[in-house]
Amino acid sequence: MSVERAGTGVSTAGWEPKIIGFCCNWCSYAGADLAGTSRIPYPCNIRIIRVPCSGRVNPQFVLRAFQRGADGVLVAGCHPGDCHYSTGNYFTRRRFLLVKRLLEYLGIEPRRFQVRWISGSEGQKFADVVAEITEQVKALGPAKMDKMRDVM
Repeated sequence: MSVERAGTGVSTAGWEPKIIGFCCNWCSYAGADLAGTSRIPYPCNIRIIRVPCSGRVNPQFVLRAFQRGADGVLVAGCHPGDCHYSTGNYFTRRRFLLVKRLLEYLGIEPRRFQVRWISGSEGQKFADVVAEITEQVKALGPAKMDKMRDVM
């Protein structure tokens, strides 16, 4: 049975979202590792890119991920106050509030982009966040990047 996304003509039967996750080396990547070593199941839709700090994720990386076919992007870092580099996640929080506005301007649903704080000891939280984002993006359907390709 083919399910069509309302008013778009896009069939979503058998479609699975592709999610890119930029994970801080010190906390969220360790949380993902803990989820894996603890055998906590989470959707395999995420492709993890380890970065030194969430503050090092350039907004262009997010835009490029969407341009190259990602249906959702997660930037995960240390909890505020616990950053290995002291203030990296404070920069992340400010920077990506603006990125959400830019994505909205470009016609990308803001729910396709998430910033989350996940500690190295929170393997279950990592799995829960990935499951939640996967379900949200799945409900939105495939990303339409027509406007995005013209911009970049």
